[in-house]
Amino acid sequence: MPSFDIVSQVNPMEIENAVNQARKELATRFDFKGSKAEIALEKNEIKLSAEDQFKIKALVEIVIAKLAKRGIKQITGFIREGKFKVTTQIQGDEVRVTGKNRDDLQAVIAAVRAKDFPVALSFQNFRD
Repeated sequence: MPSFDIVSQVNPMEIENAVNQARKELATRFDFKGSKAEIALEKNEIKLSAEDQFKIKALVEIVIAKLAKRGIKQITGFIREGKFKVTTQIQGDEVRVTGKNRDDLQAVIAAVRAKDFPVALSFQNFRD
């Protein structure tokens, strides 16, 4: 199947700001009052810890919402909303786009280029 990767160099300051906002929300949430839940940023990882799986899931939702608001990884949502005949997969700091034919992939590239994302994007590893 043809595929390509969309790579974005994310500003580390934006990630740090998003994590700080998530920590502030965590401190004010009633469902986390008295719990040992924590959000930590270490180099290239955001680490989440909590007492149970329900709270971990809630932490993930908080962090993803804050990252999305700061313009990080909006690309997959944009492609899905565009109803293209492709699939997307997040792989680290890359988004892998796979489709049945080259024309579908080229349509995605054109649409992503036309959209003004807040980060610089490059298209790599085009496979046919």
